[in-house]
Amino acid sequence: MSREILAANVSRETFERLETYAALLEKWNPKINLVSKSTIPELWTRHLLDSTQVLDQAPAFAHWVDLGSGGGFPGLVVAILAAETRPEARFTLIESDQRKCAFLRQVARECGMKPAILAQRIESAEPQGADVLSARALASLDLLLGFAERHLKPEGVALLPKGARWKQEVTAAEAHWRFHCEPVPSTTESEAVILKIGGIERV
Repeated sequence: MSREILAANVSRETFERLETYAALLEKWNPKINLVSKSTIPELWTRHLLDSTQVLDQAPAFAHWVDLGSGGGFPGLVVAILAAETRPEARFTLIESDQRKCAFLRQVARECGMKPAILAQRIESAEPQGADVLSARALASLDLLLGFAERHLKPEGVALLPKGARWKQEVTAAEAHWRFHCEPVPSTTESEAVILKIGGIERV
């Protein structure tokens, strides 16, 4: 059903790009394990539709940075969705695995996209000055806030999908950080949220 939901809510050109993306992911996944094999039958819900809701929570932005992009969720999906609605926006994907970067570059090329794809470790990449920063299934919130401090503008917003244990992660992070946090319920998973975070400062 999620495929139909996306088809009904985006332009034909954007949907064709998402179909291209999905086909490439299914082709590449057996070789480099971009997503868990068990989630491939739910690709449109677990990965594509799940990524679109991150864009729904974003403020106005000129530069979006996605950390640990892996298979491109949510960063490359957001870039595809924004190509028509926010063509002036820049996207930067940071991923240390060269094989995954090769996958991201092929998807971008076949979809006619031009995000910057940095094959670097997050902590060694040049500070990006992002308006919006995203990361999915990458690290604990405590560690992610350190990455956000490096790559996010002071007034920027981090959008971080988190699972059922998100409250424990917030509590643990509060030992080392001050931040504003708004949990937004996920539309694709009952106990999951997107954490909208700003005002990040070390304690």
